[in-house]
Amino acid sequence: MDTAKLVEFLDQHRRIFVLTGAGCSTDSGIPDYRDLEGAWKRPPPVNFDAFVGSRAVRQRYWARSLVGWRHFGRARANEAHRALAQLELANHTIGLVTQNVDGLHQAAGSLRVVDLHGRLDRVACLRCEQRLPRATFQHWLEQRNPSWVAATARMAPDGDADLEGDFGDFQVPECPICGGVLKPDVVFFGEHVPRSRVAQARSWLAQADAVLVVGSSLMLLSGYRFARDAAAQGLPVVAVNYGRTRADHLLRFKVQAACAEVLPAAVAQIACAQELQL
Repeated sequence: MDTAKLVEFLDQHRRIFVLTGAGCSTDSGIPDYRDLEGAWKRPPPVNFDAFVGSRAVRQRYWARSLVGWRHFGRARANEAHRALAQLELANHTIGLVTQNVDGLHQAAGSLRVVDLHGRLDRVACLRCEQRLPRATFQHWLEQRNPSWVAATARMAPDGDADLEGDFGDFQVPECPICGGVLKPDVVFFGEHVPRSRVAQARSWLAQADAVLVVGSSLMLLSGYRFARDAAAQGLPVVAVNYGRTRADHLLRFKVQAACAEVLPAAVAQIACAQELQL
């Protein structure tokens, strides 16, 4: 484990662009999608066109989400999230871009955050763009589907649950404003990340002096492009991640360890060294 190298890296840079993925939240009890080789451990998430075009797909999605949200909505920030918030407070980061949809970086105290793929704690109407809290929508789901409230299943990534069965009687609420289709306020497969989020991330990258990847295999282009662009600009790119990443050939080095273990230890060493210098 290259913890000493990570401490040196963090100590030497004051404008770090941080990019996080699912591995940052696994210690909060949220499962991830990929194995140590970066391959899918389970079927990929629902596709946007399938969700919009099929009532049956929406019934299956929201029935599973009714069960999964009870776990996902209770997730709390872990030591990795808190360490990154401390790094921001110590003025070592320029901004944090996360591929996660759990809001745990903000819960831990990070202020400069771009939720690249959106937030699962909101629901959005595809017609009028009205947004409402996921907790409110959960209440509607439970009201309309009382027979499903007691259902249990193994938790899956991003608020999903491994629930199977006949979803034909599951009632999915429509938008209370216009009657449109309601969807979690996240970027599904087949959708584009909003330009404003990409623009903010690129603005931070242009000001950065280094990139730190935390808990991401970078298999998706939406995250990988920032590591690729940073390397093209000559910025050092370092990763804390178990297993292979798509950007392994671009990395200065990689620490293969649990994010919630190595990051707090490294940040604590930096804080201690700075206190000794005062």
